[in-house]
Amino acid sequence: MSTKNYEVAVIGGGIVGCAVAYYIAESGLDCILIEKNDIASGTSSRCDGNLTIVDKDPGFDSHMSLVSQELIEDLHHKLNLPFEYRKHGSILVCDNDDEMQAAADWVKTQRESGLKFNVLDQKDIRNESPFFAHDIPGGLECETDSLINPYLFCYSLIEKAQGSFGLDVKIQAEVTNIIKDDDFTIETTNGNVRAKKVVNAAGVWAPFIGKMLDLDIPIIPRKGHILVGSRQEPVMMRNVMEFGYLMNKFGRERIADERTAEHGVALVLEPTESQNFLLGSSRQFVGYDSSIDIQVIQTIAKRGLRFFPKMDDFKIIRSYTGFRPFTEDNLPIVSDVEEVPGFYIAAGHEGDGICLAPVTGKLTADIVNEKSETIIPKEPLRFNRFEKSKVLS
Repeated sequence: MSTKNYEVAVIGGGIVGCAVAYYIAESGLDCILIEKNDIASGTSSRCDGNLTIVDKDPGFDSHMSLVSQELIEDLHHKLNLPFEYRKHGSILVCDNDDEMQAAADWVKTQRESGLKFNVLDQKDIRNESPFFAHDIPGGLECETDSLINPYLFCYSLIEKAQGSFGLDVKIQAEVTNIIKDDDFTIETTNGNVRAKKVVNAAGVWAPFIGKMLDLDIPIIPRKGHILVGSRQEPVMMRNVMEFGYLMNKFGRERIADERTAEHGVALVLEPTESQNFLLGSSRQFVGYDSSIDIQVIQTIAKRGLRFFPKMDDFKIIRSYTGFRPFTEDNLPIVSDVEEVPGFYIAAGHEGDGICLAPVTGKLTADIVNEKSETIIPKEPLRFNRFEKSKVLS
């Protein structure tokens, strides 16, 4: 039986790969999505569901997130399967007065960029939730932030793309080799695929796909732990993080005890639609070791109690880990690859894969279709920027 030739093959069935496949199929190209296990079986099922600007650096980073939020609003109306979309905004809380001053400066900068940020004082924080510690000095909010269920979102994208745009999906098909001649032959454990163009959306596994074509993709895994708690009563109606989360994310100095700093722990609490809550998070460079570290779990729990002391008798159901695909400049790679014409990368989002999946999918479709105008500027996300940084150093 002859192998079908596709115009585009997307490797990776996580949230980024699903979004890329959706927008490429929507653009009219004959597309197949290839996943080594099941859809959303990797990082996208082991994370929270934040679509936030509140934790983004002002400028291009914030702009990407805002465009992605606009796209998710559009998809909320277009997709057939609901994915627990909740647009409640989100807040950052401060641990001390120094962070409070930094938060006020952060709000000023974001508002000057036209974003809907507000400073929250101590009274505002208490009005958010009776569970908050009384000594929290305040924080800030972003009005446009929202939450989704990433797992359901992946399946919603696939269902629509298959039914309306003819997307093909091949699961249980681990890519073992890629051969480039006039087109690409993608060898998998579940048969081969031929395609004119290939998008590597494999997240933390993107470097392994790159090596098949002698490409060095500078993405490394950054492990995170999350606890799942059972709500006896609603703790929060919207997502909350602590200001120190920004410090951990961008590798900046923060005031924290030794274990909190060592494990890269900062409060993140997300209410789910199923009446539970997710509590995190941690950041560690430990390779591909996915095992749960009880010390990290204890540190997360302790940090949660700093901000929500009344949760001390809440039941924790389970915990899990996932890998964030980290790049050294905290921006993803969404780009063609000059060395291998027809090969593209859409990976390296670190902790922003959920938030940036829609804009990444649309931008990748624009690039693959060789559009002169793209939904956001593509230059800051180009693959060759890492070569330039090596030359400059």
